[in-house]
Amino acid sequence: MERRTFLKSTAALTTLAVLTPNLAFANESKNPFGITKTPRKFSVKNSYIFEKSDEVTQAWIPLPKEIDFQKISNLEYKGDYTEAKIVKNPYDSDVLYVKWDKIEKEAKLDLEFSVVTQERTTNFELAKNNKNYSDEVKQYLEGTKHIPVTPKLQDFAKDIIKDAKTDLEKAKAIYEWTVSTMYRDESVIGCGIGDAQKSIEEKIFGGKCTDISSVFVCLLRNANIPARELFGIRLGQSKISNACGKADDKGFADITGAQHCRAEFYIDGLGWVGADPADVAKVKLAEDLKANDKKLLDVKEYFFGSWEMNWVGFNSARDFVLNPKPTQYPLNMLGYPYAEVGEDAKDYYNPKTFTYTYSSQEVL
Repeated sequence: MERRTFLKSTAALTTLAVLTPNLAFANESKNPFGITKTPRKFSVKNSYIFEKSDEVTQAWIPLPKEIDFQKISNLEYKGDYTEAKIVKNPYDSDVLYVKWDKIEKEAKLDLEFSVVTQERTTNFELAKNNKNYSDEVKQYLEGTKHIPVTPKLQDFAKDIIKDAKTDLEKAKAIYEWTVSTMYRDESVIGCGIGDAQKSIEEKIFGGKCTDISSVFVCLLRNANIPARELFGIRLGQSKISNACGKADDKGFADITGAQHCRAEFYIDGLGWVGADPADVAKVKLAEDLKANDKKLLDVKEYFFGSWEMNWVGFNSARDFVLNPKPTQYPLNMLGYPYAEVGEDAKDYYNPKTFTYTYSSQEVL
């Protein structure tokens, strides 16, 4: 068994209880959903089974990210693998790399970790209209294959933000356009591809969380505002809607299909600001809400600058090359486990040669 402890659970609870960075108010946030800054703790268990193979089997598993509003502890993994190690990947992403030289019957891998989360909110009064970006932030101004920066997209973004003066006002205008234009399309597989250019230029405004968040991020970058997705997974019961996460009365949740992509943008004085235009669309569809329904207006207001933390984030990687380098590259995103058998890349939405189950238990 390999174990990597980032923070002890009790220490994480203490840290989060007094956490007051720029992105959070010092006191309880005010919202109509009863979400408070009381820390929540979850124990997450992931299990993977790989089929028999005479060829080399490799898997890259996204790991939770250590951030102010989520503290990770007690991360450990075990299995009958040939090799396993935690590897740093582009976009400062930690990935568990696992390799089997040969699988006689089947191979198993178990991964566990604990996470303490705290609601993320924003004090917009601290916003400045400077552009003093670090190199780490500047990379999220650059285009990628699925989130390009082009003259045509820049003109499109300019039309949306034409009446806005500050970067924060521009970001809000793009958010308003996204949540009023994009809609959730349940026919899309998984979280969607997130091909923002195609969505915008071909007016394909239906999609799932990656599609919606990618359009939001793409428009922000084309408006010269750093932005990124954050891929992760829902952990437990939401106070906003069952569409945003659910669990039984003991806090247990089967989260096998609960991957969810959120978004962030960067404003001087605020740092990274959380947003979730995709869950606005999801709540609207799930609860059959109209554009002027009070609940939808409340949800829309909340998710510009706030995250309910019944969710854990993994990484912001897009269009990148995994480490160790796989047979197929670049990879569009890493919100799901990615695997290859020999030179055959597996469909992580519907893998045929391996199965996985995720579960989460909230410590109530």
